[in-house]
Amino acid sequence: MPSESRMTQHLDPRSPWVISTHDLGKRPGTMRELALVLPAPADLGVDMIGVPKDAEVELDLRLEAVMEGVLVSGTAQAPLTGECARCLDPVSSDIEVELQELFFYSDEDASEEDSLLDGDLLDLEPTFRDAVVLALPLSPVCQDDCPGLCTECGIKLAEAGDDHRHDKIDARWASLQGLMTENDNDQEK
Repeated sequence: MPSESRMTQHLDPRSPWVISTHDLGKRPGTMRELALVLPAPADLGVDMIGVPKDAEVELDLRLEAVMEGVLVSGTAQAPLTGECARCLDPVSSDIEVELQELFFYSDEDASEEDSLLDGDLLDLEPTFRDAVVLALPLSPVCQDDCPGLCTECGIKLAEAGDDHRHDKIDARWASLQGLMTENDNDQEK
């Protein structure tokens, strides 16, 4: 029984993340190197940090024709923005990820999760998105030793100094605290 062919959506050759492999000509051993700067796609990140939409993503790629398809490998660099998981200050940095994906010529050789070429076109965005999201810190920090916020009053502990503390009253004695204050006021009169 023949395998059921996967439906592929046709790629828009004008999309910045769609790359033509026409010049490789399905000849194993042919190669092309690319240096591109592309706009970052939307919604690329996790809760606390991500790549801003339309930020410049620098790609240094190598496209190689192999028997089964086109192997894309290289690196991508992008800026990151977010907030510190401890003190909620803004955080910005850069991320560099390794990319490697085999885009198959036909779905006969590929499994369900593999990437396919659409004619001579490949879409690099899902590969880039997966690599970046997996590399992002789940709890980014502004500094490795960021002390965070005070759990009692919410002040930034880095700005509060070493003497920042709160007097803790045992809950069992809390109702007597008011009596002591009233008694002290009576004695002063």
